[in-house]
Amino acid sequence: MPHAFHIPAQMGEPLGDAMLTLDDLARACCRAPQWVSERVEAGVLAPTQPTGGLAAWRFGSATLVRARRIAQLEATFGADPYLAALTADLMEEVALLRRRLRHAEEHGSAL
Repeated sequence: MPHAFHIPAQMGEPLGDAMLTLDDLARACCRAPQWVSERVEAGVLAPTQPTGGLAAWRFGSATLVRARRIAQLEATFGADPYLAALTADLMEEVALLRRRLRHAEEHGSAL
């Protein structure tokens, strides 16, 4: 059953190959650009093009979903960025395992 932090991986699909700038990602998360850069420096978020400074950073769909999830966890539970990132990692892993299980069940594969 979905809960408040259930954000399907498919929500990252609408961007397709489009990339977000630092400012775009910050706006999409309702946060300041400094919030994004602090999470990148902490290793919680990763730009796809990390060289060239802040203006050159680009972020894909998966990072958008992850950043929104981290921002929501931080705001709701007062979690620090590392705890929010760990929680997001675990949520992403559970979602992946559920997709694999569903696929195995649909195709009659043994686990």
